[in-house]
Amino acid sequence: MSADGLRERKKSQTRRAIRREAFRLFHEHGFANTTVEQIATAAEVSPRTFYRYFGVKEAVLLSEDQITPIVEAFAAAPPELSIVGAYRHAVAEVFGRLSPEERDDLVTGERLMYAVPEARGLLYTAYVELTDLITEALQQRPDAPTDAVERRVIAGAIVGVLIAAAHNTPLPENALLTMLSILDAKLADDPGLQ
Repeated sequence: MSADGLRERKKSQTRRAIRREAFRLFHEHGFANTTVEQIATAAEVSPRTFYRYFGVKEAVLLSEDQITPIVEAFAAAPPELSIVGAYRHAVAEVFGRLSPEERDDLVTGERLMYAVPEARGLLYTAYVELTDLITEALQQRPDAPTDAVERRVIAGAIVGVLIAAAHNTPLPENALLTMLSILDAKLADDPGLQ
């Protein structure tokens, strides 16, 4: 494994360790009664390291580990797939590679996120960022519109489906895949929408 690969693996392990300890402490003491210092101590990192990985305490609830791989898999999906089909393919591919531990981590974080009102603003920000990433990735798809506004509308529709599937439902893999299929079919029924 390359030095970059080892570095990325170490970062991923540190991130997971911080989240795991944060979840444990939130369960024991509650979100509001758990400090960043307590989380850092339990994870055997400094508070500065915590902030480097998460920025704010609420961010530990968001799992962004799948966003980049899904967007990358979307951009690289087979060209014969429709845009929505390519995103569905990417979601299935990335979720299909999750280990049981990673799935548990995602479900725990999402359950807590939906229960903590302070995390709602971060969730909104994450959806806007995902819309931006999909809009940008669409430039690599052969069937994507050339108009930036049209690409953003398509990205917004995909993220809208994600929001509808995910609201208060941790790791809604099957519902998300089904809803993306519905969106894909509806777009295929009306060529004026593609």
